[in-house]
Amino acid sequence: MHLPAKREYWLVSGLLFFFFFAWSSSYSLFSIWLHRVIGLNGTETGFIFATNAIAALLIQPFYGALQDRLGLSRKLLVWIGILLVAAAPFSIHVYASLLAQNVVLGALIGAAFLAFAMLAAVGVIESYTERLSRHGGFEFGITRMWGSLGWAAATGVVGVVFNIDPDIAFYMSSASGIIFLLILSRLDLKAFDQVDTHAAGEHSAPVATGDILKLLRLPRFWAFGLFLTGVSGIYMVYEQQFQVYFASFFPTAAEGIRAYGYLNSSQVLVEALFMLFAPWLVNRIGAKHGLILAGTVMFVRILGSGLALDVWTIAACKMLHALEVPILLVAVFKYIALNFDPRLSATLYLVGYQFAQQLTAMLLAPVVGYGYDHFGFANVYLLLAGLVGGCLLLSWSLLRADPPRLDLSTKMPPASQELLPLAHMANRLES
Repeated sequence: MHLPAKREYWLVSGLLFFFFFAWSSSYSLFSIWLHRVIGLNGTETGFIFATNAIAALLIQPFYGALQDRLGLSRKLLVWIGILLVAAAPFSIHVYASLLAQNVVLGALIGAAFLAFAMLAAVGVIESYTERLSRHGGFEFGITRMWGSLGWAAATGVVGVVFNIDPDIAFYMSSASGIIFLLILSRLDLKAFDQVDTHAAGEHSAPVATGDILKLLRLPRFWAFGLFLTGVSGIYMVYEQQFQVYFASFFPTAAEGIRAYGYLNSSQVLVEALFMLFAPWLVNRIGAKHGLILAGTVMFVRILGSGLALDVWTIAACKMLHALEVPILLVAVFKYIALNFDPRLSATLYLVGYQFAQQLTAMLLAPVVGYGYDHFGFANVYLLLAGLVGGCLLLSWSLLRADPPRLDLSTKMPPASQELLPLAHMANRLES
């Protein structure tokens, strides 16, 4: 990595760190905030999450298509940064008041803000980073590690300050948004323009609407979406109120919240460490098997949570998240690169991955929230595990296997060229 690229690597890593720090500050204890501060029950909380999912669902295709058209432009990231800065005043003075007076109205307005600022924006940040990594000659997985570190750093602090004053968490989000914008202003995109676009897996032709619509006619797109909807999407629904269930294993809610903050920070730190090795692992087993492996870890965690009888077992299930996320993220981008046009990486990531998650959350969150209230967390978790297991079996047949490994410099298909840095790193590790 030459000196300019090294400088940009640290700036891009900083963007990821402070975006995830801002997101975690506002959202890592979101369901507990809804329960303790606003006073909502499980069904109402499920409705809030479903509304958030619908908003993200509507915004993600727009964000993905817009970012693919913008390419390396940072205009969309500036908009996201401004919204992050507004997190504290909006959440404290607008969102909380609306939810207390009218849950439906508060849910609608809050969902729009959260989707534009965080829930749909995360796909923009990650796909933009992946595109920059191809142009800058550094690893996406290693860069994305800083996002995990940002989430861990914020969660550890939020778990403590939440018991002092929940508003502090939202102020942390706004402060991170300011730093995010300052780092973005220092990013020199000319350093990335100097890299050969063909080697980065990009074609010179701009993205057109027809290119995006062609995806809908590809069976492999729908097979990919099925996996993400039935496996990753259900897992997202499981995650939504997990911290409430975890806290129930402790004598007091305050003790449970504090313990969850420490555990979540530990989990994300391990996740960040594993981000360093996930590219090597996915290259060894292939993108399809990487997706299946990540799905299997999800299945084990959900099933284990339903069977857990003590805090140590439920904590162990939480730690499995550290293995699943790095494998899934790297496998998703590699699967996209091997099977689709890399110019559409943002659209594919936001529609195929993020959109599928939000669609599942929209449909299942209210039902699951009702189930928590009437049947208990453990029973609902066992049902969700069964759904994930069934989708895993279908995906094993429907997902496309990786093409044979050919000479990396001359024989890889154009859609795979964006994986050259990843593959070269894997070869070095293997040797």
